[in-house]
Amino acid sequence: MVDNRSLDTPAAIAQARALGFEMAGVVTRRRSRHTAHFRKWLESGLHGTMAYLARPEALQRRGDIHLTLDTFRSALVVAHSYAAPHPSTPPGDPSRAIIARYARGRDYHHVIAERLDELGRGLERAAGRPVQRRTYVDTGPILERELAALAGLGWFGRNTMLIHPRRGSYFFIGVLLTDLPLAASAPFREDHCGTCRRCIDACPTGALLGRDDSGAPVMDATRCISYLTIELRGAIPEKLRPAIGNRVFGCDICQEVCPWNEKFAAPTAEPAYAPRSDLDGPTLIDLATRLLEMSGKAFMREFADSPLSRARRNGLLRNVCVALGNWGAPEAGPVLERAAHDHSALVREHAEWALARIQAG
Repeated sequence: MVDNRSLDTPAAIAQARALGFEMAGVVTRRRSRHTAHFRKWLESGLHGTMAYLARPEALQRRGDIHLTLDTFRSALVVAHSYAAPHPSTPPGDPSRAIIARYARGRDYHHVIAERLDELGRGLERAAGRPVQRRTYVDTGPILERELAALAGLGWFGRNTMLIHPRRGSYFFIGVLLTDLPLAASAPFREDHCGTCRRCIDACPTGALLGRDDSGAPVMDATRCISYLTIELRGAIPEKLRPAIGNRVFGCDICQEVCPWNEKFAAPTAEPAYAPRSDLDGPTLIDLATRLLEMSGKAFMREFADSPLSRARRNGLLRNVCVALGNWGAPEAGPVLERAAHDHSALVREHAEWALARIQAG
């Protein structure tokens, strides 16, 4: 335990690790060096319908942390592992829904925010004074992965994920901005991807575009399965629907094929991320039936503490209809007929597409 009124970088990192964060480091740089790359990505339209990313105020705040916390002196950046095995059912079974590993348990936003708040209180006790701070868990205008690399937590892989050479990439990133005068950790500067292209070649929709002239990895979000099944509110482009397969929320393909995960990713000990029984490889028919019987409000109540709430009832049911069509089995017909008469035009359109795909054989 850190002595009262005694706080330095090793002590702050020790507090973070005591709270269950596998990795932690400190960043003191206020200005981003990735702003130009980020603006170019936005100008290319690769962010799709995520207009919130391009808001002028958000762009400015991503470029300068002082615009978020004017007393900023240091940020504690943490990593929380969610590595987990495949669903209990075979991933190759097209009749069952695949939900991304991170989304099968509690919502990581809640889990990490609670721990960061506790960490902030611990830092205050150790510093012997109130600490001005802001907490971010993938929810605000912060370039988390840049900060994580600066904190020594890994490098930017070709799959755009942050990868650590002894832990892989199955971890969440949390950021605690503070006014504490902590010393910066050593940044992670090496790129260990080498000539490996597994993630690029494995992406079924061609969303990974390699590296740009600056060496930064580039993704076309409009083709990413995670974007299509979570962020996109409208219809999924028909040409991309077959490539989604039975992935109804998110995608792990570019991480599953990564050698660093194959070698080093170990299952997390965090009970909050343990899969809910109803989200661990449910049958597509059962999941569709369950969603059809829910209202939008009932869905939000049921999944209030789950990442699945992000897609909302109609979005998730849209995805399940696509997966049923990709499965192509006649037994999917009755539930799709129900979905084709759903109150949501979005659901109806995707159910009709799926029925036509089944009928075409």
